[in-house]
Amino acid sequence: MAACSLFDASVPVFARYLIQLQGLLVKAVAHCTQQGIPEAALLEARLAPDMLPLGVQVEIAVNFVFRACAPLAGQAVPPFGEHHESLTRLHARVAAAQAFLRTLQPEDFAEAAGRTIHDPAGQTTVALDGSTFLQQYALPNFFFHLSMVYALLRQHGLPLSKGDFDGWHVYRG
Repeated sequence: MAACSLFDASVPVFARYLIQLQGLLVKAVAHCTQQGIPEAALLEARLAPDMLPLGVQVEIAVNFVFRACAPLAGQAVPPFGEHHESLTRLHARVAAAQAFLRTLQPEDFAEAAGRTIHDPAGQTTVALDGSTFLQQYALPNFFFHLSMVYALLRQHGLPLSKGDFDGWHVYRG
């Protein structure tokens, strides 16, 4: 069996879970409308007072797509901007990340494993080879923030299942 390339380990994974994130955002909009919850209240929801709010969790998860794939493909990370103040802007940010992923080709990642990638990590900067960067830093961080989005939406009453998170599980009531 051939080894999995860094392209295969990143682009399809991010692409799949951005679709799931987009689905969570669609359900969040519907929930706000149905329950009469102000969108701003949901976007500011936190699991704990010292944690980042829902909108920022979405934004950071999406930013990890750019933070991971651009340097792995030998490109500069594009500027992020802020999108967390509305679900519409977050939808647009997810769509931009999906469009970015569609521009990438496996050959863009040919030298990725040998690249040293520098990325801010809290109050420090990591410097990791491409494989370690993706597998031990970028993907875990993406899934951490995506999990926080799921948890915050569940905490605020959205009827979600594991299938909404991963797209594989199916549960019938």
